[in-house]
Amino acid sequence: MQQPAHPADIRLQLFRHVYGLRALGMGLGGLPVAMVLLERHATWPAWAWIALACLAWPHIAYLLARRSARPDRAEMRNLLADSFLAGTCVSLMHFNLLPAVLLVVVVTADKLSTGIRGLLPRSLALTMAGIATAIPFTGLHVALHSSMAVVLACLPILVIHSLVVSAISYGLVRHVQRQNRWLRETAHTDPLTGLHTRGHWEQLVQVALAPAQRDGPATLLLVDLDEFKAINDTYGHTVGDDVLRTIGRIVNECVVPDSIAGRLGGDEIALVLPLDRAHALPIAERLRVEVEDMRLAVDPPVRCTVSIGVAELTPQIVSSRDWIAAADRTLYGAKHCGRNRVGGTDEDALTRATAV
Repeated sequence: MQQPAHPADIRLQLFRHVYGLRALGMGLGGLPVAMVLLERHATWPAWAWIALACLAWPHIAYLLARRSARPDRAEMRNLLADSFLAGTCVSLMHFNLLPAVLLVVVVTADKLSTGIRGLLPRSLALTMAGIATAIPFTGLHVALHSSMAVVLACLPILVIHSLVVSAISYGLVRHVQRQNRWLRETAHTDPLTGLHTRGHWEQLVQVALAPAQRDGPATLLLVDLDEFKAINDTYGHTVGDDVLRTIGRIVNECVVPDSIAGRLGGDEIALVLPLDRAHALPIAERLRVEVEDMRLAVDPPVRCTVSIGVAELTPQIVSSRDWIAAADRTLYGAKHCGRNRVGGTDEDALTRATAV
């Protein structure tokens, strides 16, 4: 999964995200304002101001932010200017009730949607400042009644703007969900092998060890790469990482449903199979053979082998630590007998297991 964008990058691009919403909101908001001005036979300065505030301002704000050395700070000023302009429109409409309330609510909701701390109270203060600034030019007239024409002119911003904001909010929720999923996967998955991290693996195993969950057999395979230090010393850690990455892929290909595979650390991998020992041994042997046959594209080719400890779940095992210790004893036997083998088996036992 792709890593989510850094919050600082999002802040620097805020003006790009706001531009479309501002142009839509100011443009639709200009419809009821224009209808009120038309009904009260407003003079040309009022029309010029509305054209500036509702049509030209969104593009001016975009250019101011884009050309600023600090686009995030410039956009903060633009957002406050939105509130000031909305306040002047309220005075120009002589406080016509429906469009005035609608403008203030939309502007306030836009500030809340940014999630910027402390922006809302400053926005409300600038709205009041816009109202007070316009009163000397418009006069303190109050005409609360909204005609049917004004009501109809309010519908586009009420409907369209609300739907657009809802769609944007939905997109943000989806983004947060993807980010949370990425964080969970990062915390639970080893980036090199693609297996569970040790902590997450132990949590899953501990749940499986609960008495209520012990409804069938289970066997732990403890996989240890032979002479891994020599590989790192001879070929370098990059090749060592490639070896671990390839072994992780092989382990994932060998698992059966309901298996639990994790990297315990370094070159040690643990694989819990929902099988008894007899049926787990062929999988262990297949894993060993595939690692032995593995060749990496380096010169000379790297030859890798693994030793595998095997421990079937018994009533005496109550924790992942107990289980690992039991598998580790057979792993030690495999190492002691020459490596590149499945611990706790001889040739005849392995042949019988493979035939099951």
